[in-house]
Amino acid sequence: MFSGRSVVFYCDLARLTSPPADLPSFLKVERKRSSPELNPEDLEEMTRFWNPKLATRNLKERFGKGASLWLIKSNDRLAGYGWTLQGDTIESHYFPLGPDDVHLFDFLVFPQYRGREMNPFLVAHILRNLAREGAVRALIEAAEWNRAQLSSLSRTPFRPLGRARKLTIFGRTVVCWAEKGVEQRSTKVPVRAIDNPVTDQ
Repeated sequence: MFSGRSVVFYCDLARLTSPPADLPSFLKVERKRSSPELNPEDLEEMTRFWNPKLATRNLKERFGKGASLWLIKSNDRLAGYGWTLQGDTIESHYFPLGPDDVHLFDFLVFPQYRGREMNPFLVAHILRNLAREGAVRALIEAAEWNRAQLSSLSRTPFRPLGRARKLTIFGRTVVCWAEKGVEQRSTKVPVRAIDNPVTDQ
């Protein structure tokens, strides 16, 4: 029902005019749009890291909604991944997305590859590619307590938009935004129907 506060970030993709930067020679990024595009080794690595049944269900649901899975590999070994979805979110978000907005979510770098800038490389590469495809704005969030993720995002084109807390009550998501450490207002958003927010004055 309740969740901790998160830092919400945005990126104005129209300002990313340069082409995607070249990755170091030992790194490469692959984009997958369906489960059959995943090779068995990468699929096993992703699903065995936590609950295999839930991970498999998430893959099916996300690809079914049109999400893209981005893999980053180091010397051809899977080092991490992240998801993007344009014009929508898998779960209720902090505010509605437009058709040209892209949500980045559920990024993971495997423990043996942490501390090597994998996440900033992957996020920056994704943002440059989204800009080249004509997307307008990108959004991502990180838990306020997750210092490693916040530090990682500070090394990407993302910029902080604000701090917010979400909670779900009777199928509706209430979003409380904070300014200077004080939560100022809340927005009630129906779960999975975030195109019609109602402001709670």
